[in-house]
Amino acid sequence: MKNRKPVVVAIIVIALLAAALGGWLWQQRANDKPLTLYGNVDIRTVNMSFRVGGRLASLTVDEGDTIQSGQTLGELDRAPYVNALQQAQANAAAAQAQYDLMLAGYRNEEIAQAEAAVKQAQAAAAYAQNFYQRQQGLWTSRTISANELENARSSRDQAQANLKAAQDKLSQYRTGNRPQQIAQAKASLEQANAQVAQAKLDLQDTTLVAPAGGTLLTRAVEPGTLLNAGSTVLTLSLTRPVWVRAYIDEVNLGQAQPGQTLLVYSDGRPDKPYHGKIGFVSPTAEFTPKTVETPNLRTDLVYRLRIIVIDPDDALRQGMPVTVQFRDAAQ
Repeated sequence: MKNRKPVVVAIIVIALLAAALGGWLWQQRANDKPLTLYGNVDIRTVNMSFRVGGRLASLTVDEGDTIQSGQTLGELDRAPYVNALQQAQANAAAAQAQYDLMLAGYRNEEIAQAEAAVKQAQAAAAYAQNFYQRQQGLWTSRTISANELENARSSRDQAQANLKAAQDKLSQYRTGNRPQQIAQAKASLEQANAQVAQAKLDLQDTTLVAPAGGTLLTRAVEPGTLLNAGSTVLTLSLTRPVWVRAYIDEVNLGQAQPGQTLLVYSDGRPDKPYHGKIGFVSPTAEFTPKTVETPNLRTDLVYRLRIIVIDPDDALRQGMPVTVQFRDAAQ
């Protein structure tokens, strides 16, 4: 019996060592297991509307249709905007003519008429001056009354004023329009051209064009509806980009680096993962949202991740739950 004691002790020691080794191997195997997170697909949508108001004339797409970038989706009644453009173009033409007239100044015929008016006023002023001088002589000899002399003086002053007005007008015609008048005409022309540009833009905005490719989710109105500017007409689910929104705890935060590649699994294709890349790691912590499915994280602070799916397809839908594994997508 005494000889069996060392054997029993040796067996116990070996068993303990084996248990310790097994625990260590299990721990190492657990540490080698890739980090797994749970998230949801996040696909962006666009509420499309006309920038201008009017009567909806047509819609060329319906819910579920595949939309291409730049595709025409619908139109408003263009008639009011065509009329507004024509009116703006007419106003711009009138403003251009007025500006050209200001730049050109007065015609030679108008200048010649002004010169003739000056000569006529000079002759009238000379006659009125001579007549006044004769009347002064007669007044000296008391041949005429004081009223007649005063009438002659008034006629002379009026003739001289008419001459000055004719000379000023001739000077104006020869000099051309004032710089302020030209500047005012130019400003009016620029304003008219701006109104034409706005009218063209309004007419262009009567056509609704897809900003990107995607799938039409909602057709909110039908042709014949009177729409205000900005009223939602169609809702488009964008094909690109497709993101996954996931959350990671602080302990594993160091494993999440922007640009890191990983694998994204959906329930519909568990053996064929999508490839993703971390595009954003939130700099601030937040309480775990209820959509996170791991119970041990529900009361912890976590950081939001945005994972860009590199090879998405139509099987990924808005809000779909997915599993993210921090295993290099190149493996």
